[in-house]
Amino acid sequence: MSDQQVDNGKRTWLIATGCAGAVGGVATAVPFVSTFQPSERARAAGAAVEVDISAIKPGEKLTVEWRGKPVWIVRRTPEQVAALAKMDGELADPKSDRTQYPTPDYAKNEARSIKPEYFIAVGICSHLGCSPSDKFQTGPQPSLPDNWSGGFLCPCHGSTFDLAGRVFKNKPAPDNLEVPPHMYLSDTKVLIGEDKKA
Repeated sequence: MSDQQVDNGKRTWLIATGCAGAVGGVATAVPFVSTFQPSERARAAGAAVEVDISAIKPGEKLTVEWRGKPVWIVRRTPEQVAALAKMDGELADPKSDRTQYPTPDYAKNEARSIKPEYFIAVGICSHLGCSPSDKFQTGPQPSLPDNWSGGFLCPCHGSTFDLAGRVFKNKPAPDNLEVPPHMYLSDTKVLIGEDKKA
């Protein structure tokens, strides 16, 4: 047996054990390194949420969760959008100037939205954190004025909001409903939690 045959055998054995060691090292490192990434729960807590709005019909509402809060996406009818202009005199903050929940500039209009047809808001009353109920039907109803033109009623203490989430005067809620940062990715997709200016 020559010295060269012995060296080739050692070399093959060294390469094989080196490769096995490298594979074992990678197999051990991957799970360890992955523990530095945030969990699915942590990502969901602060991550932006992409929503398909194509199935929402006029006069309907879709609720999604963002940062553990209910976020409403309301598709208003043309009549509901037109009624918003007549509400200013009855509202505590018609221009969304109060700062408890700063309103993004693109929602500082009477519709409080980028597209008047769609209203996006966090569905939590600014008074004590209850979730208001939908009261989209117009006209007199229990706990609502006779000239009700649709909106939301907080069942806890009676605060009322129009279909742009603006609180009516002389109600317990100190502010309008919060409009979260959002942007449209297409005509049928909206991203809640991020906007281009953020």
